Amino acid sequence: MERLSDINTIKKILTKHGFNFSKSLGQNFLINPNVCPKMAELCGANENNGVLEIGPGIGVLTCELAKRAKKVVAIELDKRLIPVLDETLSKFNNIKVINQDVMKIDLKKLIKEEFLGMNVVICANLPYYITSPIIMKLLEERLNLKSITVMVQKEVADRICAGECNRKAGSISLAVNYYSKPEYLFTVKRGSFLPAPNVDSAVIKLNIREKVPFNVTNEKLFFKIIKSSFAQRRKTTINSLANCLNIDKNELIEIFKSAGISLSSRAENISLEQFSKISNALSKGK
Repeated sequence: MERLSDINTIKKILTKHGFNFSKSLGQNFLINPNVCPKMAELCGANENNGVLEIGPGIGVLTCELAKRAKKVVAIELDKRLIPVLDETLSKFNNIKVINQDVMKIDLKKLIKEEFLGMNVVICANLPYYITSPIIMKLLEERLNLKSITVMVQKEVADRICAGECNRKAGSISLAVNYYSKPEYLFTVKRGSFLPAPNVDSAVIKLNIREKVPFNVTNEKLFFKIIKSSFAQRRKTTINSLANCLNIDKNELIEIFKSAGISLSSRAENISLEQFSKISNALSKGK
């Protein structure tokens, strides 16, 4: 098989199989030959590890992962790409392609069945339109993973890696930091794809925490509070929570004072630990 990141090779393969790009699925295939080898190295793929890939496209990254990992399982939603992958991945015997929707599949069961006795990492080029839901599914299900290495829109990468108490931070920043330690790896220019998107991308690595950093009594309420706080980020957090969650403002004032949080704080000024204190205090009254 010719080099899969070569634009002429890609066009030839796709024409052969009568494939057209789907805007609704956010399909952009990598044509920069340096990106996938770098991702495969940095994600931690090795002869002792299993790798779960989401959205393999025509298999450019999949090939690089298969060269390094003990086993690769790739989940592809678009059934039109299955015959393409049968061709491009034919020389490997350590790859399994599953035609499923990652948002619907039982990942815990899949990992248990496919990667018995292996450490597992995730490596994927995620479509922009569903980046956050996929990342949160992978984290919230508390899968048996070492890390998650994904390519996402650069703006999203900046937000996720911004950390706590940062103007760039959003609700996903705090949620991701609760479950993992995010690391910004490298930027990928828009010209690295076919077709080229309108924005640059970046590769980030989420190193899964062995245990969450703070005791949270009610995680559902905890994340609801964070999301509501950032939903009206120009308002003080007390006003945001009072409006969004219909909580008595006086009760919130007392909670903030007890937790040592300024009453004028906005979401971007509040740490994960402080949000956990707000959540735990409110959960006592429920």
